[in-house]
Amino acid sequence: MTEALSTRVAETGAPVHPLPACRLSRLIGREPDEWTVDDLVGVVGALGIRLISLMHVGGDGWLKTLDFVPRDVPHLREVLSFGERADGSSLFGGLGVPVTASDLVLRPRLSSAFVDPFATYPTLVVFCGHFGRDGQPLPESPDTIVRKAHDRLQAEAGVELHALGEVEFFLGKRPEENDIYGAAERGYHASSPFVFGEALRRRAMVLLSEAGIPIKYGHSEVGYIQADDVDPRIWEQHEIELALQPLPQAADSVLIAQWVLRNLARQAGWRCAFDPILRKGHAGSGLHFHLSPVVGGVHQKHSEPDGRLVGPSKWLIAGLVRYADALMAFGNRTSTSFVRLTQAKEAPSSVTWGRYNRKALVRLPIVAADAEGRSVSPETVEFRLPDGSAHPHLLLAGIAQAMLAARDFADIDALLEKTSVGTTATQAIAVPRMFLEVGQGLRANRAPLEAGDVFPPHVIERTIEALMEA
Repeated sequence: MTEALSTRVAETGAPVHPLPACRLSRLIGREPDEWTVDDLVGVVGALGIRLISLMHVGGDGWLKTLDFVPRDVPHLREVLSFGERADGSSLFGGLGVPVTASDLVLRPRLSSAFVDPFATYPTLVVFCGHFGRDGQPLPESPDTIVRKAHDRLQAEAGVELHALGEVEFFLGKRPEENDIYGAAERGYHASSPFVFGEALRRRAMVLLSEAGIPIKYGHSEVGYIQADDVDPRIWEQHEIELALQPLPQAADSVLIAQWVLRNLARQAGWRCAFDPILRKGHAGSGLHFHLSPVVGGVHQKHSEPDGRLVGPSKWLIAGLVRYADALMAFGNRTSTSFVRLTQAKEAPSSVTWGRYNRKALVRLPIVAADAEGRSVSPETVEFRLPDGSAHPHLLLAGIAQAMLAARDFADIDALLEKTSVGTTATQAIAVPRMFLEVGQGLRANRAPLEAGDVFPPHVIERTIEALMEA
């Protein structure tokens, strides 16, 4: 950071120009991939940072933090450069890390840094990976697993898979005198005052952008639940759709979005829920993922003009329908996940794919085009099965593994014809209705997930055991 910039930040508290959206990119003057320890030391000095928070994802899919108050510049450099040790059995015991060999190291990724908008004292957050005693990425870490799956797809197929999550959520609060507009199933794209959560959703979008999380758009969603004797809160549904990123960053972004939303709701005295279903008969919250294969830096089309599926997207769709039941182990992790899938409100109840069809398990959505009919944004494959209970790191790793396995399917065309929504050949296979069925699907299809040493066998075994006992 230049001396002039440091002075300007110290005097005004913010740079003059609002773009780029990421606050630290504005301050440092370079993109995150170029940030150095010196840059972050400069940020700490310019912004009066008092705490460094090493944030990371646990085996349960929740964000974890390890906090430091730097004693001096050498201590600050040490933390940013090398991280710190932690107890792996407490973080990943459910995935097979034993107490007898549990030491690991949290190693910061400088490009992930952002200023915590909720901290009492100025705090710099830096995301971390997990490394074992051998100095290698910890095999059981969800962060390691999604990165290995992403790298394997690139190495073996020349494809970098990008993803974005549609983060759907409900905001709940006790009704007030002016809460008179809400109506069941009428909230889609509603504007204030017809929704009470608009300002919170917009603030979340700005805070996420400031933290370096790219946003596509946000809006209110269809769901609305009136207060009653059982629940004194009114609930309304919203969505923030993130932008396409490589799988590891896409997974982190979902968790950061949920973290921001929960913190904002807490500040407002409200509740924020990502539950698949809050009440039977009302719209549920999915966590749909849009996926886009990238080859040589170019996002690939999923179809020819005549409608034929082509290229890596064809493998992706085939992998999703073939291994949907196994992927539910990571994408549908609560009992209400099955309620959402069976009550027939724009959620898939059978293993199908189709164009524009919102009840299909895999959908090919419309893409805006210019006057000549050229797409103005990447074509995506939308996976509509997951919900707000998903572990995004393990789910996206599983999707990459399923896609790579499908590349070698001898029956890929027959599979796609059989599962297409628009063909008479469809013999609809119901999605699992209970954890036992998900566990059976994971057991039958564990080999593609374990291929390339991406998912350790004991992680899959622990997951199957938990599903069979649920």
